[in-house]
Amino acid sequence: MVFIETNNEMTNDFVSNKQRLFDRWAPSYDCLFPSVIYQAIHQRLLKYVNLPPKARVLDMGCGTGRLLNRLASQFPNLHGTGLDLSSEMLRFARSSNCHHPRLIYLRGEADTLPFAENQFDAVFSTISFLHYLHPEHVLNQVARVLKPHGSFYLVDINCPQFLEPYLQVFQTTSAEAIRLYSRESRQQLGANAQLKCLGHHSLLTPVLLTVFSK
Repeated sequence: MVFIETNNEMTNDFVSNKQRLFDRWAPSYDCLFPSVIYQAIHQRLLKYVNLPPKARVLDMGCGTGRLLNRLASQFPNLHGTGLDLSSEMLRFARSSNCHHPRLIYLRGEADTLPFAENQFDAVFSTISFLHYLHPEHVLNQVARVLKPHGSFYLVDINCPQFLEPYLQVFQTTSAEAIRLYSRESRQQLGANAQLKCLGHHSLLTPVLLTVFSK
């Protein structure tokens, strides 16, 4: 696990700073170079996604909703919920929602998911896990809201040398405490939350998919 300029005292200020960063990013999010990379990641991720009929899924850190729109197109009976900290990101997600009412978007935090136990067949986190101050809390929440045998698809950067273009979007050298996780640290975090690691898959050179099952 790699930590980049983290601060153990970040609490409410940490969340507020993240929200402001993503609110500022929202208007240009789908036009910037990182978004092109995200679309390639989503396309490759879908090759590994296995969902039951009429699946209910959660996308944590959904941004402008691109992944959920792709999932809803590929799985016509899917019902999805997008969760994001940024009200501006959610505004753009709702405006481009091609699958209403099968897709809805809510504001919330990943370490206090506003959902009942055993609610989702799958949870997705795509280039958002690196932002969480308390990853162990997030995984406990994921395990709580997943149905038995549900899947958690964790997609994130795992190579520090590929972070610079991403950090430039935030106009900062630290992006307010970004954390990267190796295969081993992902497996350990998952095991602590009673999630079984089913395997790792490279989607792009710096981007790793880890699949968990409850």
